[in-house]
Amino acid sequence: MIFSQTKLQGSYLIDLKPFSDERGWFARYYCENEFSEIGHTKEWVQMNHSVSYKKGTLRGMHFQVQPFSEIKMVRCIAGIVFDVIVDLRKGSSTFLQWFGAELSAENKTMIYIPEGFAHGFQCLSENCELLYHHTAIYNLEAEAGIKYNDPKINIEWPLPVTVISDRDNSHPFLNEDFKGI
Repeated sequence: MIFSQTKLQGSYLIDLKPFSDERGWFARYYCENEFSEIGHTKEWVQMNHSVSYKKGTLRGMHFQVQPFSEIKMVRCIAGIVFDVIVDLRKGSSTFLQWFGAELSAENKTMIYIPEGFAHGFQCLSENCELLYHHTAIYNLEAEAGIKYNDPKINIEWPLPVTVISDRDNSHPFLNEDFKGI
């Protein structure tokens, strides 16, 4: 695996280094030793799989608050998505900045998302599937989100939104009192 620091401290793009032969390919996408080199010491306690059918579908921007904040690792295993993270950490030098990257089954790139970040993605193709690894169990009372088109953040989504859930569309805009999580 190759870990590349993004512009947001503590977040990484992770490129797999597959071994290929006439059968296909094989790659490791988690190794405790390699992840400890970037400071990851928490256990993955929940894994989720999402499927989105339509190009332009947007999911996000989600996070959990303390004491259920979580590290996430996300990998696209079918289709192509534009994956976005937003730094919501109080006092961070990159507070309210966003970073986006294309994740696809073809490029085999993953994103490592520290605690204190919002996460979402938009499908750039039909039939996108993502795998998520979490260091905290989902907790409904700790669930939170910010509006995908919040003008304070100004994420540049590549496509018009074609499908979004009522829940995601009703996340609030950040107000002047928001100081981070």
